[in-house]
Amino acid sequence: MKTLFSGIQPSGIPTLGNYIGALKQFVDIQEDYDCYFCIVDQHAITVPQDRLKLRQQTRQLAAIYLAAGLNPEKITLFIQSEVPAHVQAGWMLTTISSIGELERMTQFKDKAQKQNDGIPAGLLTYPPLMAADIILYNTDIVPVGDDQKQHIELTRNLVDRFNSRYNDILTKPEIKMPKVGGRIMSLQDPTKKMSKSDDNQKNFISLLDEPHIAAKKIKSAVTDSDGQVKYDKENKPGISNLLTIYSSLTNASIDTLETRYANEGYGKFKGDLAEIVANFLTDFQAKYNEFYQSERLDDILDEGREKAHRTSYKTLKKMEKAMGLGRKRK
Repeated sequence: MKTLFSGIQPSGIPTLGNYIGALKQFVDIQEDYDCYFCIVDQHAITVPQDRLKLRQQTRQLAAIYLAAGLNPEKITLFIQSEVPAHVQAGWMLTTISSIGELERMTQFKDKAQKQNDGIPAGLLTYPPLMAADIILYNTDIVPVGDDQKQHIELTRNLVDRFNSRYNDILTKPEIKMPKVGGRIMSLQDPTKKMSKSDDNQKNFISLLDEPHIAAKKIKSAVTDSDGQVKYDKENKPGISNLLTIYSSLTNASIDTLETRYANEGYGKFKGDLAEIVANFLTDFQAKYNEFYQSERLDDILDEGREKAHRTSYKTLKKMEKAMGLGRKRK
């Protein structure tokens, strides 16, 4: 069985778009891979965080993973900062990274422009730490969207560089791009990706939004003036985005939905979708609250930490030996 690794930052509550684009797919593939799901809190502190909020969101994210349907008997769920090998291997990969290639990372350029008090060094060295997250588990597959593809390409380059300079011990991961429906757009500006960090609350649906509020957001979503429920991403991005959400939550094909609403207006379509989203969130949040309030969540994270530590430590020791770190015993 091949190994899959994925990390999500606890920098906010995931959106419905995150669920459709990532979490829902994770549930589908957990049967086919040895899956490691990591809450990457050390990546989150590359920009300033409120310490109490960060810890709360870390626990919330763990509960959200499980509420989405991930089975702790089949996957490994853990918190990055609880497994020391990540920063240790991250530093080792930083030493074989060049400043030029790190400065060329698109996300570094974007985030650096938003820093008013100087650019944190962690923003620059984020990619080698991400690479370490991946290689420590002999990862074969990394499921990412377009925004992270550049980082995985760098990871692959660092693996080649390490294996060439030292010993051929690191596994080179492959990229697994999301299936159709993996990219959910903003409700008010359907030309942009739905984002949990958006200043306009109407642009996204949080997985912990009140169901009736989420329903209102769907009903007020931007569409167009012709009233035809038809998928046309270029000319009708708003209704196409809503069709993608509808299809993803119900498993009904877009063709089926177009036929179903062929003689209906947007009002009927959006009303039905609003009810579907509200019902989904009601069920999801019931599962979430059960996990979040339970000691079982801590047991799952403890078990995940121990398994992740055992696996990552083996890779770390191979890397240290290859680079000549530590002492030679008599």
